[in-house]
Amino acid sequence: QVQLVESGGGLVQPGGSLRLSCTASGSILSIYGMGWYRQAPGKQRELVAQINSGGITNYADSVKGRFTISRDNAKNAGYLQMNSLKPEDTAVYYCHAAVKSGGTFYARDYWGQGTQVTVSS
Repeated sequence: QVQLVESGGGLVQPGGSLRLSCTASGSILSIYGMGWYRQAPGKQRELVAQINSGGITNYADSVKGRFTISRDNAKNAGYLQMNSLKPEDTAVYYCHAAVKSGGTFYARDYWGQGTQVTVSS
């Protein structure tokens, strides 16, 4: 009953920027943690950045100083601003959220469908 949809991916040259968006919809009581993960071809999914309900953030070392995660609780949305992109950032990026929804007594994990980010000259 909760859906997460990502947008904002695409093709960008090294050094460029992209802004990813994630919007949650459905019967939402509250969203606890939100995060972004990525998966490159032949590799396992890895954590990129996460933010809790109090605004505390955590980043992978590989993106620290270049990426910024944020959220808008009123819009049930999360964002990932990606600057100084490198070819190594190429991957499918997935939004994740722990959501307490109508009809449940605890938060459950939800995932978006993914959006492709390609960094190439």
